[in-house]
Parts: sequence; C-alpha cells; structure tokens
Amino acid sequence: MEALTQFITAINDFVWGPPMLVLILGTGLFLQLRLKLMPIAKIGAGFAMVWRSRKPDASAPGDITPYAALMTALAATVGTGNIAGVATAIAVGGPGALFWMWITALVGMATKYAEVVLAVHYRETDDHGEQVGGPMYAIKNGLGKHWRWLGAAFALFGGLAGFGIGNMVQSNSIAGALQASFGIDPWLSGVVMTVLTGFVLLGGVKRIGAVAEKLVPFMCISYVVAALAVLVLYADQIPHALGLVFSYAFSPAAATGGFAGAAIMMAMRYGVARGIFSNEAGLGTAGIAQAAGKSSNAVESGLVGMMGTFIDTLIVCTMTGLVLIVTGEWSSGVKGAALTSNAFAAAFPGFGGQFLSIAVAVFAFTTILGWAYYGEKCWEYLVGTSVEKPYRLLWTAFVMVGAVTQLDFVWLVSDTLNAFMAFPNLVSLLLLSPVIARLSHEYFANSRSARQLRASPSS
Repeated sequence: MEALTQFITAINDFVWGPPMLVLILGTGLFLQLRLKLMPIAKIGAGFAMVWRSRKPDASAPGDITPYAALMTALAATVGTGNIAGVATAIAVGGPGALFWMWITALVGMATKYAEVVLAVHYRETDDHGEQVGGPMYAIKNGLGKHWRWLGAAFALFGGLAGFGIGNMVQSNSIAGALQASFGIDPWLSGVVMTVLTGFVLLGGVKRIGAVAEKLVPFMCISYVVAALAVLVLYADQIPHALGLVFSYAFSPAAATGGFAGAAIMMAMRYGVARGIFSNEAGLGTAGIAQAAGKSSNAVESGLVGMMGTFIDTLIVCTMTGLVLIVTGEWSSGVKGAALTSNAFAAAFPGFGGQFLSIAVAVFAFTTILGWAYYGEKCWEYLVGTSVEKPYRLLWTAFVMVGAVTQLDFVWLVSDTLNAFMAFPNLVSLLLLSPVIARLSHEYFANSRSARQLRASPSS
C-alpha cells in the first residue's frame, strides 16, 4: 500500500505541478484575450443576469431556473476549499497566495464562462426528457466523432473523482468538524448525512436545485457577514493585511512566528492551485449544472455561470484570507480548517470555533449534493439513464463510508483524477474557442442593435 501511495503521490505532484497550473492559467488568459476581457467588463451585467435568471422564460428548454443551476454549481464549489484550502495556501505560501487566488479568479471567469457557453450550446435531451450537457457533450457534438474518446475520458475521471473529493472527503470533513467542536460521534453524523442526502437525491436535479437555491445564499451570506464582523473588530489591521498580500505576492515571505517563510513561486503555486480547487474553473463541472437551466441563449447562461467564480473566490475566499491575516493567525504554524477555526475563535472567543465548524458542515454538505449531480451526469453519459437509481443509492451509501473512514489515500486519488478531468476540458475549450467567440460576438452585437432600435425615434 505504501508503494502505491508513493506512486500516486508522484503522479499527483506531476499533474498538479507547474505545467498544469500554467495550462489552466494560460487557457483562462487566452480566453480573456480572445473575448477582449468581456467577462471582466461584464461583471455588473453578470450580476444583473443572475437576478433576472430567477424567473426565466418558461418556454425555454431546461429543467430548473438558471439561478438554481448557478446555486447548484456553487453548492459544489463553495466548500472546504474556501475554508481549509485558503488556510493551507496562506499557511504555506504566505499572504501573497491570496493575490494569486484573485488572479486565478479573474482569468478563471473567462474559463467558467466558456465552459458554460459550450455546455448549453451543445447540450442534449436525455431519455427522461431532461437537458444534459458539459465538457463530454461539447467534445462529442463540437469536435466530432474522432474526439469522443476524450469526452468519455472526462466522464470517467469525473464519475470516479466525485465519489472521493465530492462525497467521502466532504462527509469526513463534516464528521470531523462536528466531533471536534460538539463531541458528536462520526457514526451519528454519518447516519444523519446519509438520510438527508438520500432524501434530496431521490428528487433529482429539481430537488437539488430547490435545496441549493435556498441553502447556498444563506450559507454564503452568513459566512461573509461573520467574516466582516471579524474585519470590523480588526479594522485597524486591514491596511497592513492588504500590504502583506501585495508585498508577499512579489517578494519572498520572511519567517515569522510559526511560519517557515516562502518563496514567490510557492505563493504563486499554492495561490493558483487552491484557487482552482476552490472555484473549479478549468475542471468543466459548472457547465454540467448550468446545462440543466432554462435558457434559450448559451451566452446568457455563460454570464450567469461565470459569476460563480467571482462569488466563490473574489468574495468568499477573500473573506477567509483577510480574517486569517488580520487576526495574525496565518503565521501560527497551523494549517487547514483548524487555522481558520483558530482565527474566528481569536475574534469571538467561546463560539467562533463552533461557528466555523457549522460552516464547514454546511459548506461540505452542499458540495456532496452538487457533486452528486455532476457524477450522475458523467455516468449517464457513459452508461445511459439506467444508471440513475443505482448511482444515487451508491452515492448515498458512500456518504456513510466517508464519515467513519480514514481518507488520506482517497483524497490523494481524487485530487489526481481532478487533474485528469481538467485536461480534456481545457483541450476542448482551446479547440472550440472560435465557437465561443462567435456566439459571444453575435449575442452582444444583437443586443446593441436592439438597444439602438429602441432608442431611435419612431417614424
């Protein structure tokens, strides 16, 4: 087992090394430039589209509102990466890692936009009459039959990775957090999570979307408000914290307290890697959720979808990072969720740590629901809709397994499979970038023409 672990570790270090990070960032930067920085320029329009997407055209194809689809995607992305991932990045790479998370998010918005545009443009109707899409369908319908093996590879890697990083790892995090803060036995946590997961999954994407559109905004707003309360308490430290972020992004972070110091490359690597882990821009998963949304235009779905990266990283991750830095806990030598817990406990003694444990539990549970849908659609692509019920039962059972099992090896394998997912998706984004650019140009050209027509005086 030790030899196998070392072998997988070596593969993981390679696939998540500088070449992959450069490929993900490079693809995002290429798409931003190809789109003439439109995703950044249209952030305001994106938020407006999110608001309007709560009540879409009822006649448009799709099964849930685009807003519910976005919340389903956010359910899968806003998770332990926003708490434990950010903490690890800053603990190892220094405050400068937060800056590189911001850069990753800005270029990642173009990646996420492109993923969703292709997913909706090339989506299909399955045997149950539901809209399905994602990188596998974009590859199949956009690149042709000679590339179908690449779409199947994405679906296989995604279908396998989900059971680890989207299921067992999350239930294990919930059980660990509740045991540490409230003394709840992992078996009890596992039983409760299993029942709740089964109840939601039995209702399919409509119930997942209904739960996500209520729970995700509540958990995000609650967490951001709590983080803002910490920042108010440490308001005098905010300028210094921002100074550390920018200075350490471009210069080595000196050792201080329990922090061992870090090179610029380490800040960049951990900032980019954890930013990607958090918002999943480049993995292609968001397109799977957004393809189920009621929409008659792929570009409008893309504008809604790209806001997931903005919310996840530029808002939620930023809150975590600033809390760690203003409280001074970032240099304590602690890593992961425990570091973020210590930061909240420092600001709010007696209940700050407990609040963080509840946040971890809710964030991780929504990730289980979001990834359940991703995995189901990956296996449906490979096997057909007959896999639906067996998959949901198996997924629900694995929640219990994850809650009571040591998962270091599972985490390692899942993380490696995530990288294998990214490669087919990034290849399709680059090869289909002319389609993305054309659809975007046509949409905004028609929008300008329509505004000009409305503004012109009637004859």
